[in-house]
This record gives sequence, C-alpha cells and structure tokens, in this order.
Amino acid sequence: MLSNSKFSQYLFSLVITFFLLSCQNNPINTEEERKIIITTLDSFNEAAAKSDFNAYMNFFADDAVFIGTDATENWHKKDFMEWAKPYFDKGETWNFKSIGRHIYFDKTGTVAWFDELLNTQMKICRGSGVLTKHANEWKIQQYVLSMTIPNDNIDSVIKIKTAIEDSIIKSLIKK
Repeated sequence: MLSNSKFSQYLFSLVITFFLLSCQNNPINTEEERKIIITTLDSFNEAAAKSDFNAYMNFFADDAVFIGTDATENWHKKDFMEWAKPYFDKGETWNFKSIGRHIYFDKTGTVAWFDELLNTQMKICRGSGVLTKHANEWKIQQYVLSMTIPNDNIDSVIKIKTAIEDSIIKSLIKK
C-alpha cells in the first residue's frame, strides 16, 4: 500500500504525464487542411466579387493586416474596412480568380502561408498571406496584394513610379 506522500507523488506524475502527452503536436492532415484553405481563399475572393462586405471581412482575423499594391496601403482590419466599405456599398469591388496557388504549414498545423497568382482587372497579380487557425476555422492574419511586372518592363515601370515613390521614400526616411 502507498503512503499518502507516495500516492500524491504517483498521482502528480500521472497528471504531468497525461498533460505532456496531450500537449504533443498532433499530426495534422495537411491534405484535408489544404482543401479547407483552398475553399476559404476561393470563398474570400467570391465574397469580394459579390460585394458581400460582411462575408469578405469575416475571413480576416480581428487583428489582421491588409497590404495593398500602393506603398501607402498597410491597413489594420478596422482601417481596411473603413476604406473598402464604400466600394462594397456601390458594388464596385474586385473579382480575383486564382490561377495558381501554393500553401505551406508550420509544424503545429495552426499557421499556414500561401502565395498565388490571380487573374484580375489589373491582369496578373500576386496574393500572398498568412492564415491562423481559430478553433476549427482558418482566418487571414495578413494579406498582401501585389502587381506583377514582367522583367523586360521593369525599367519602364520604374520611370512611371519614380516621382511619386521618391516623395514617399523621403517622407519615410524622415521618420
């Protein structure tokens, strides 16, 4: 028979062992999660195309960041919502279709990142971002939209944007 002290130690050891085993990384089914993320991102783009403001914004985590194509576009969700709302209200939103996508996972299976090429009204753009798993739902934590520039046209694009972006660079360096 165990003494109270030994029984307490035994019980404590069992509790700790159970706790440690329950905290181990459970292997995730990345193929299943990948399918869920594909559906999430496709539905995200669909919500914008349908000007469904609430559905679109619900894909973002509460503390999400949206980074747009303009160097000045780095919005926390609340600010992005304020900027985007008039476009959604007028039905003047964007219609992006994925034409190639890559999805990656961290070891815990609770963080994923992606990059994709998008067919848009701006021609080919790149969407990239980070998703985090909240309960059983993937939320966009960060989204970055960028325009692609064919390598042969970079010099021409630089000439177009130089005057505008030189002033942005100067104002950012002063900070």
